[in-house]
Amino acid sequence: MVVNSLERASSPTFYFIGVTTSKSSIMKVFPQWAKYLNLGDVQIKGIDCRIHDDPQTYREIVAFLKNDPLSLGGLVTTHKIDLLSAAKDYFEYLDPYAQLLGEISSISKRFGQLRGHAKDPITSGLAMEHFVPHDYWQRTQAELCILGAGGSSLALTCYIMKQKKRDEWPSRIIVTNRSRPRLDHMKEIHAVINPGISVEYVYTPDATFNDNVVNGLKPGSIVVNATGLGKDKEGSPLTDAAIFPEHGIVWDFNYRGDLVFLDQAIRQKNNRALSIEDGWIYFIYGWTQVISEVFNIQIPVSGPEFDDLCKIATQYR
Repeated sequence: MVVNSLERASSPTFYFIGVTTSKSSIMKVFPQWAKYLNLGDVQIKGIDCRIHDDPQTYREIVAFLKNDPLSLGGLVTTHKIDLLSAAKDYFEYLDPYAQLLGEISSISKRFGQLRGHAKDPITSGLAMEHFVPHDYWQRTQAELCILGAGGSSLALTCYIMKQKKRDEWPSRIIVTNRSRPRLDHMKEIHAVINPGISVEYVYTPDATFNDNVVNGLKPGSIVVNATGLGKDKEGSPLTDAAIFPEHGIVWDFNYRGDLVFLDQAIRQKNNRALSIEDGWIYFIYGWTQVISEVFNIQIPVSGPEFDDLCKIATQYR
């Protein structure tokens, strides 16, 4: 069991709670970022859990982080919803997005409190704006199709609904998922925060249903793989029969793994005039925002310092 590997930290330690943490670029990037940011003698350590692991496992991890003096906090991926659901009572503070979404991606300590933040609504938005111009939706009247209704998908829709003006809305958002409960959960949250964006929630029990959704999108639409397939599990949410929207943007939240979804897009890139983005810039924003929170420092989201951090990370991609 994963908790057996948790040992009292002998030096300041930052944790990565994921599925296959040793394969992530962050294990090599973080020490270099720590030097650049003057974080001192700090190490990074991965904690691997099964997807939808035993709630007791999540509780023991959070209890360990809370009670171990030199364990400073960390980043949570994949387990954002399950971990908070299992261990919410350990946190003295949850930020507004964590309370709204029922998830956390950042665990930190400050003012004697264990604190949880849901950073994805900000980091997913920063990543999207890195390659989607502010006038894109108004100019194209395109749709946003998000395959998967988990935490990252919910975060991106929340960013659009809470942060963007009407002239920066997609003409429609379509969210698909292979099980109904996540779609129902998303509907409940959207009912509270949606300022009037048209949203369609589509139950897609297998990839062929996703194909049908993607095949019907308007030209210029953005198709997002937010399922984790290609990284946490092998495969793609689409079959090879799917046809991406002409002049569309294909965005995979993953940057590592077998990346079948991206390969499918690459094969259609020329014929469909596609722009293709992987999850690398999302990775950068996701990690820098959590590091900023855990170490209580300001890390800019653009400019020379951010560019330096990107250059450092790219060496280890």
